[in-house]
Amino acid sequence: MADQDEQRRTAIAVAPNGGRRTKADHPAIPLSPAELARTATECLEAGAGMIHVHVRRPDGRHLLDADAYREAIAAIRAATGERMVIQITTEALGIYAPAEQVAVLKEVRPEAASLALREIVPDNAAEPVFADTLSWMKQEHVLPQIILYDPAEAVRLAGMIRRGVVPWQDIPVLYVLGRYTVSQTSQPVDLLPFLAPDMPRFANWSVCAFGQHEAACVTAAALLGGHVRVGFENNLLLPDGRLAPSNAALVETVATAARALGLGLCDAAAIRELARA
Repeated sequence: MADQDEQRRTAIAVAPNGGRRTKADHPAIPLSPAELARTATECLEAGAGMIHVHVRRPDGRHLLDADAYREAIAAIRAATGERMVIQITTEALGIYAPAEQVAVLKEVRPEAASLALREIVPDNAAEPVFADTLSWMKQEHVLPQIILYDPAEAVRLAGMIRRGVVPWQDIPVLYVLGRYTVSQTSQPVDLLPFLAPDMPRFANWSVCAFGQHEAACVTAAALLGGHVRVGFENNLLLPDGRLAPSNAALVETVATAARALGLGLCDAAAIRELARA
C-alpha cells in the first residue's frame, strides 16, 4: 500500500495547444514540432510531468496524422528525454470517424493516448471496437486515458468495466469541467457531480477546466485526490484575469499552489507508474 506521501502526490499535465486555437488567439500557442518541444521543456521545468499533444495542418487546422505525430513526438523526446510522458490525442473535432481515430492511434503506437468516450463509443454497437482498441493498448503498453464530459459518461464507463468491455478493473479518466464554447468559465463546484456519493470511483482521475478559474478548479481536484491538466487548450488566463504569457506560467501557478498546500508533484516516472497501477 502506498504511504501517505505517495498518496498526496499530484500529476500535472499540460495541454498546450488543443485543436481549435491559433496564434490569433495567443502568439505563444505552440503548433510546430519545434514549438511543442520548447513548450514541453518550459513546462517540465515549471512542474509538469506530461504533455498532451495535438498536431495541426499547415493552415493550422486540427489533424490526426501518424507522420505529424511522429515528428512532434521525436522533437519533444529530443528536448526532454524520458522526463515527460507524451500523450497524443485521438480527438475527432467533428472531422474524423472512430475508425480513423483508432487507425492513427495504432499507426503511431504512442507512449500514451487519450480517447473521448463519446467519440470512440458513440453507441452500444461500437463497444466491440472499443474493447479491441483497449486490448491492443494493453498489449502494446500504450497508457490510456478516457475523457468524460459529464457524469453520465462516467456511469457508462463503469458499466463497461463491470461487463468486461474494458480489459482493466480500473482505467485513468479525465473529467472535463465545461465545454468548448466561447467565454466558457468553469467553477470548482462543477467537479462535485463527478464525485457525488452515488458516482463510480476511478483510482486515477484528472480534471481540466476552462477559463480564468482553471487553477482553482484543478487545485480543488488535487486536494480531493485527483490529478490536473492545464494549458492553452482550455484557458489563456491567469487567476487574476491577465493573459498568461505562456503555458509554463499556467503550470507554474498550479505547481506553486500544490506545493503551498502540502502536495508533492509527480515526475514522469511516477505518472507512468500510476497509469499502469
